Amino acid sequence: MAFDHTRAPLKWARALVWILVVAFVSACASGPKKPPVGTLEPDKFLWERGTDELNKKHWLTAREYFRQLMDSYPQSTYRADAKLGLADTYLGEGSAESTVLAVNEYREFLSFYPTHERAYYAQFKLGMCHFYQMHGPDRDQTETHEAIAELTAFVQRHANSPLIGEGRARLREARDRLSDSDYRVAYFYLRTQKFAPAAIDRFNAILKNDPEYSRRDAVYFYLAQALLKVNRPAEALPYLDRLVTEFESSEYLEQAKKLAETLKADVKKAKTGSVSHES
Repeated sequence: MAFDHTRAPLKWARALVWILVVAFVSACASGPKKPPVGTLEPDKFLWERGTDELNKKHWLTAREYFRQLMDSYPQSTYRADAKLGLADTYLGEGSAESTVLAVNEYREFLSFYPTHERAYYAQFKLGMCHFYQMHGPDRDQTETHEAIAELTAFVQRHANSPLIGEGRARLREARDRLSDSDYRVAYFYLRTQKFAPAAIDRFNAILKNDPEYSRRDAVYFYLAQALLKVNRPAEALPYLDRLVTEFESSEYLEQAKKLAETLKADVKKAKTGSVSHES
């Protein structure tokens, strides 16, 4: 699915409004977060205070500390971590506007610090920005596609990171969401006799594009049903056998076993009849 460019300007316009609102509130709430005069390591002071506020989920206050560090100490060893902290404050707020800003911060971090020891964290969080914005399977899947792309990059590039387990799990969820969307369309086609060929194409596409789909037992079962509707029982049987072989537990298991036995009996009967006729 192509990225919807018609929505992008609106997203960034809303993000700009959000920046202005945050800037205004910040100015009204307090002055710049500066370290006390005489502090030996002022950048470290700002980093520690910002981190403490971030852990308390005081997003705005934490952001002020991180921005002060980045603006005042461009050579600080804490600057890269402060940028990640800044991104985390936006993601933590959880609004659509702040999430757009978080995406921008994580992308900039990866651009500025591609070999940084926490690059894996930025890539993971970038994927999660889109993951949190995914819609249900019956709605637009643009964010799902984005989540899959970024989480795939994370899994491929950072296989040894401490977040790899969670990254793989979230990637599986995102892929399932996309396959759920295709599955619903295929099932809708299956309910109408004349659309059975379209259902077959959709079910096959799911198995091709996402062979590890968590609910592929349903795909196997209904793909077999669709093939039977167009009188292709020989092609239906292997999918029923795969369901029985791959799934110890499934709501379709017993039906699949009975249907497979019936089809095998029909095939055997047909062969026996053919031999008898030839004799």
